[in-house]
Formats: sequence, structure tokens, C-alpha cells
Amino acid sequence: MNSTDFFFLLGDILQWTFQIFEIIGNAFNYFLLILGFGGFFYWMNIQRKLNDAADVPVEVKDNEGWYKDTSKKGQIK
Repeated sequence: MNSTDFFFLLGDILQWTFQIFEIIGNAFNYFLLILGFGGFFYWMNIQRKLNDAADVPVEVKDNEGWYKDTSKKGQIK
């Protein structure tokens, strides 16, 4: 087996390996897109539930007294 046969064998193996990508096509990309959007909508649903359960005021003018400051440490600057 000379070097030419080795390189042709290596090329044939690589071509055979990369044919898997032709079979898969864009299906893997579509799967990742669907998975990403599904995860995004799942997280937004969880975030909505957490926001509904929170007692922190949305408006800046309503921010007085919504928390209980039991410590005398004050604000860290």
C-alpha cells in the first residue's frame, strides 16, 4: 500500500462519514430551533408565575415600605 492508496482510502472514509450530514439535512437545525423556542416559552411562563407571586411594586412611586427592614445594617454602598 503506497501513500496514494492511503490518501484515497482516507478521502473515501471522510466522504462516507460526511454523507451523514446530507441525510440529516436541516432536521437537526429545525430541532434546535424548536427546542430553543420551546425553552423560551417555558421560561417566560415560569417568569410570569414568579412575577405574579412577587409582592414588589412595579411603580417607583410605590416603593416605600414594601419591604421589612429588620436589620440595622443599612444599605451596602
